[in-house]
Amino acid sequence: MTFPIDFVRSQFPGLNNDMILMDNAGGSQTLQTVVDRIGHYLINHDVQLGASYTTSQAAGEALDDAVASVQLWINAKAKEEVIIGPSTTALLHILSLCISKQWQKGDEIIITDVDHEANRACWNSLAKQAFVIKTWCINTNSMQLETDDLLDLMTDKTRMVCVTHVSNVLGNINPIKDWAQLVHDQGAQICVDGVAFAPHRSIDVQDWDVDYYVFSTYKTFGPHQAVMYGKQALLEDMPGLNHEFITTSPYKFQPGNVNYELAYGLKGVVEYLCRLGNSSGKLSRSHLSLAFQQIAVHEARLVQKLVDFIATKPQLRIIGANTSDPEQRVATLSFVHEIMNSKDIVEAVDPHQIGIRFGDFYAVELIKTLGLAEQNGVVRISLAHYNTEAEVEKLIGVLGEVV
Repeated sequence: MTFPIDFVRSQFPGLNNDMILMDNAGGSQTLQTVVDRIGHYLINHDVQLGASYTTSQAAGEALDDAVASVQLWINAKAKEEVIIGPSTTALLHILSLCISKQWQKGDEIIITDVDHEANRACWNSLAKQAFVIKTWCINTNSMQLETDDLLDLMTDKTRMVCVTHVSNVLGNINPIKDWAQLVHDQGAQICVDGVAFAPHRSIDVQDWDVDYYVFSTYKTFGPHQAVMYGKQALLEDMPGLNHEFITTSPYKFQPGNVNYELAYGLKGVVEYLCRLGNSSGKLSRSHLSLAFQQIAVHEARLVQKLVDFIATKPQLRIIGANTSDPEQRVATLSFVHEIMNSKDIVEAVDPHQIGIRFGDFYAVELIKTLGLAEQNGVVRISLAHYNTEAEVEKLIGVLGEVV
C-alpha cells in the first residue's frame, strides 16, 4: 500500500513552511484536529467540572469521552487506569512518591543507565529514604540491555524495575513483554518509559502486561501533556498525592486536576490515527494497528536511506542498531564522527533550514557510559511519519558536504 503522505502532511499546519523538521523525538508537530478540539473546548466548555448546571455537565461528559479515547489508544481495561498530567517527568515523580509510601527501608529499585532522566531521577531520589537503587548497565559491545544482567541484579527485595521501551538516543526497541514477564516471575513490578516508542508503534498495555507505562503526548502529535497507565488494582491500593478526601483514581494522582482543554484535545490524535488506518475514521483498535503498520513501513524506508548513506562514510558510526528493520528500531537514529564534534556538525546543517540536534537528550548516563560527553554527545536525526523521502535526501546531501 502506498503511504498517503499528502494526506498526512495536510493534517499538520506547522508543516506549511520551508523548515524541514527532524527533531521530532524532542517534540512533534501538532495535528489540526487537536488544535480544533482545544479551541472547541475553550469556546463551549470553559467551566469548572462537577457542577449541576448544564454546561458543567456537558464539559464533564466531553472530558470523559476524551479519556475514553486515550483508554482505547493504549488498550487499558478501564478509564480509571488513565492518568493525564503535564509531563512524563512529573507523572513519574508522582508515581515514585506515592508508591514509595508502600515500601520498606532496604527495598530495591532497579533503573538503567540507558533511560532518559525522567525514569531515573525520581527513583534515585528515593535513596534518601533508605531504599536501595541498583543500575542495570548497557552492554557497550551489543549496545543492548542484556536480560541476564537484569536477573543478576534482582533479589527478593526488588520492588520495581524501571526501563525504557525505546532509548531516545539508540532507537532500539526493547522486549518489554518478555521483561515484564521476567520481572513478575521475580515478584516485582515494572515501570516503562514509552516516550520514544509511542509516536512510532501501537501501544498495548494489556498484551505487554506492564504495571505502569508513561509517554508524552506532545511527542505523539498532540498537546503538551503526558499519559500514565497503571493497573487499576495497583492504583487503588496506592496512596495518592491529592487532597486526602480524594481517594479514587485518576483524581488522587492529578493534583489540581488535569488541563481540561488539552486533555480534550487528545482525542484528536486518536481520531487522526484511526482515519489513517481506515478512511472511515471509526475509532477502533484495529484501525490504530493498521495506522501504525503503515507508519512503521514508511519510516523504515526513510531510515534505510540514512543507514545507506552512513555506510558510505567510514568516519561516521551509528550509535544503536545499524539497521532500518522496524522490528528492531524506530525512526530515531544517532551517529558520531570519529573526529568532528557533534555540535559542529549540527550547526553546519542549521543554515539549510533542516532541524536536527546534538547532545545527550537527557540520557546523560548513557552518553557518559559510551564516552561521548566530550564531543557533545551524538548527532540525532529523529523522524516522524510526516517526513518525506525528499526531505531525507536533502539532509543526506547537506551531510555529505559537512562530513
